[in-house]
Amino acid sequence: MERKIKIAPSVLSADFSKMGEEVKRVEAAGADMIHLDIMDGVFVPNITFGIKMVSDVNKITDLPLDCHLMIVDPAKYVEKFANAGADYITVHYEACKDDLDKVLKAIRKVGVKAGLVINPDTEVEKIARSIELCDMVLVMSVFPGFGGQKFITEVLEKCVKIREMIDEKKLNCLLEIDGGINSETSKLAIDAGCDVLVAGSAVFNSPDAKTAIDSLR
Repeated sequence: MERKIKIAPSVLSADFSKMGEEVKRVEAAGADMIHLDIMDGVFVPNITFGIKMVSDVNKITDLPLDCHLMIVDPAKYVEKFANAGADYITVHYEACKDDLDKVLKAIRKVGVKAGLVINPDTEVEKIARSIELCDMVLVMSVFPGFGGQKFITEVLEKCVKIREMIDEKKLNCLLEIDGGINSETSKLAIDAGCDVLVAGSAVFNSPDAKTAIDSLR
């Protein structure tokens, strides 16, 4: 059965002064979800936005909100992001470590889909036991913190391994990739088993968002 490839434009590349218009533009262009990168300036060397942005975006779209928490101690904020309208809350293995399963269970407990993220240099084996608690696993194909980075092809091997784990256990879990996704790297990601492609500049910097999204698929 052919997988349906979902496109999740990252608003990190949107014009923040026109956020409502930008979200509506990609929604009309065929986006499947909206990806929100929450950065605290501690876990990653950049600061973006927080709970209020998620709440405000939730008011203007019916698309699922995919909230990627690049923050220290994400467990403290799970309930707040859930109340703000998050449909997916994805947390980093690197931020949770031994508390990872506890955090994933906390996300599910508040009625939100649980996502797990790994950085390009994190071994897949470190998250193998936690995949059964996930509705989505996100593989970073750049080091998190800034948009517009070059795709790290070595992470494709991680995607293949995770895809095999998901399929072997027959889990209802999406495999997502984020970083340097464009019309060329999207094919590599899909071939490696990814279901959800996060794309920022490839969509928001395009004069025709629909054409950009279609080319990613």
